Amino acid sequence: MKKLLIQLSLGFIVAVCAIVSYLYMPANYLSVDNKIRDYLFIYRGKIPHSDQVTIVDIDERSLAELGQWPWERNKIARLLTNLAEAGVGIVGIDAVFAEPDNSSPRRVLNQMGLKREAANAPDFDEILGEAIGTTPTIAGYVFLMEADEIAQGEGPQVPAIFVERNLGAQDLLFRPHRPVLNFPSIQDRAFSSGYFNTIPDDDSGIIRNVPLVMKYDDVIYPSLSLEMIRIAFDEERVIVQHDPRIGVERIIVGDLEIPTDRYGRLFVNFRGAGKTFPYISAADIYNNTFDPQSVAGKFVLLGTSASGLLDLRAMPFDNVYPGVEIHANVIDNIITGDYISRPSWIPAVDLLMILLAALFLSAILAYASAFVSFAVIIVYTGLFLTFNYYMLFSHGLILNLLVVLLTIFLVTILALLFNYFLESKQKDLIRAKLAKKVSPSVVEDLLKNPDLGILEGRERDITIFFSDIRGFTSLSEAMGSPKALIGFLNSYMTPMTNIIMKYGGTVDKFIGDAIMAYWNAPSDVKNHQDAALKAAVEQLAALATLNATLKAEGKPQIDIGIGLNTGLATVGEMGSEGRADYTVIGDPVNLASRLEGLNKPYGSHIIISEFTKAGLTGEYVIRELDRVRVKGKTEPVAIYEVLGVGAPSGEQAKSIENYEKALSLYRSSDFKQALEGFRVLNQESSCYLYKLYIDRCEHLIENPPEAFDGVFTFTTK
Repeated sequence: MKKLLIQLSLGFIVAVCAIVSYLYMPANYLSVDNKIRDYLFIYRGKIPHSDQVTIVDIDERSLAELGQWPWERNKIARLLTNLAEAGVGIVGIDAVFAEPDNSSPRRVLNQMGLKREAANAPDFDEILGEAIGTTPTIAGYVFLMEADEIAQGEGPQVPAIFVERNLGAQDLLFRPHRPVLNFPSIQDRAFSSGYFNTIPDDDSGIIRNVPLVMKYDDVIYPSLSLEMIRIAFDEERVIVQHDPRIGVERIIVGDLEIPTDRYGRLFVNFRGAGKTFPYISAADIYNNTFDPQSVAGKFVLLGTSASGLLDLRAMPFDNVYPGVEIHANVIDNIITGDYISRPSWIPAVDLLMILLAALFLSAILAYASAFVSFAVIIVYTGLFLTFNYYMLFSHGLILNLLVVLLTIFLVTILALLFNYFLESKQKDLIRAKLAKKVSPSVVEDLLKNPDLGILEGRERDITIFFSDIRGFTSLSEAMGSPKALIGFLNSYMTPMTNIIMKYGGTVDKFIGDAIMAYWNAPSDVKNHQDAALKAAVEQLAALATLNATLKAEGKPQIDIGIGLNTGLATVGEMGSEGRADYTVIGDPVNLASRLEGLNKPYGSHIIISEFTKAGLTGEYVIRELDRVRVKGKTEPVAIYEVLGVGAPSGEQAKSIENYEKALSLYRSSDFKQALEGFRVLNQESSCYLYKLYIDRCEHLIENPPEAFDGVFTFTTK
């Protein structure tokens, strides 16, 4: 209970810090929160949109066919006329024609001084103005947000009434510096107009929301999208609903209630990446080669996706997104009522989630194991993100992501640190108790990985090591006393054990003068066959040094045999309830023990099985001894003697080659030729192994076998 209370106290402290951070969140925190939410949009992917919004695109093809931008204004007029004749619902122009058209014939002739000819020449600006005035077209313009050297002018005329309700001491609407309107002969003919500003977030340059209204010279002006909606729904009044404490709450157009943030911005519920909405090339509209049904009765936006016209923006789905399609998303959000917003009560939900995350995780992590803690954190984080995703896209509610995720992270770190310091003493107690039952290496691995169940029985591919002192009975008699014998054995066992541990082995047990060890359990040991063999070779070298010391002290010399085998064995804690040990059992263990015992009849020091040899990756001096059936086994196994590490010398290689030839003759039942080969080898270098095969060949020549398979069967251990 005390541990739980401490953990809950730490969690509460984290919650308080997180709540303070939330309430006074710096802009860079908000940036990270927005970027995390962008990934939710990307994960959600493209969603259906209404079929009420179409984009007429001044694309690369249009520029190639109709000429470079800006086009003559009569071409724009023709686009609007063709759209009107096709029955378009309403057109919004995502462009501003601020300067007169210098290509207009009347303007060109006037500049040439041909006043009379100019009087009857067409004026492209008037033609466009006439087209805008006689078609259901909303002109576009832009607000400059920063001050410049040009004097502020009047805003455009908007045939609507804007009412502000519950306005506090100061509203938070954007207040631009000045408007950049269309050329008067165009602007004055338009029934209405709207600005097409899209203001990216300061922190990232990404557009996530669009201001639906701005206030210029104390007059409210609508965006192009909002004005198209107002006119399409035939509403004369727009209500800007404020909350005196926080700013704008919503914008009301007739029966439409559009939720906004405190600055009057609509969070755009983007339908997908670029070209999600239907696009029609402006060239097709100009040439009248389009299907009228694609625009009949619909909202149509005239804009551009051509990269050279620089109307490309960054948004959550895409870094190169046509600006005109942002307005298409806004219109589609409004006419379908598919909004995402952050109502005034959302902060209370955010604070509750922060507190819940801190206290719930603190309580769970107080007693959970490392694995369970990790699982709980992953599941809780996943559930939180899923809940956030669900609320965002099913209910259109924007919840805070960053602070809750930071709370989860900080609670986890503090809980882990607390558990680490609290349990350090408990680990010492565990180590002291378990060390009486299992080897120290097992204890350490268990303490590091308490949830891996390493004490439970399981199969592992391991390399087993057995070594034994030859002639131990006579050696113990020579020592004289038990105390002297124990000291003598310790002087031998200590360096041998250190070498095994040096190469990553686990010493399983000491059986009198014998040592049993294994590799690749409980922990993984890379190339465990090589590690075991190198340890065996190094033990022989260390034994030579030890024998030199023993000889100088007048003590008996030590000779040992080592057997190595590799295979699948069962590893785990075995024994009774009161007394158990972590050990290995199985046929591979029995075979390794038998191989150690075969060193005596073959006069060798290290014998490895064919299974161990198959797993070796290093270079060693190895020769095959025999194919044998050990006691208790019916299947023969090839056994090998290891003479050293590294490549064999030239003399060794030649000797092994000649030996293998004689051994091949022996196995093919050509005992006379084999005998000759072994005799030659023995004359060159007398060897116990050669003498063994000489005796065998002589016996088999005198007593020819009926069926010879080259396998020697041992009937004793």
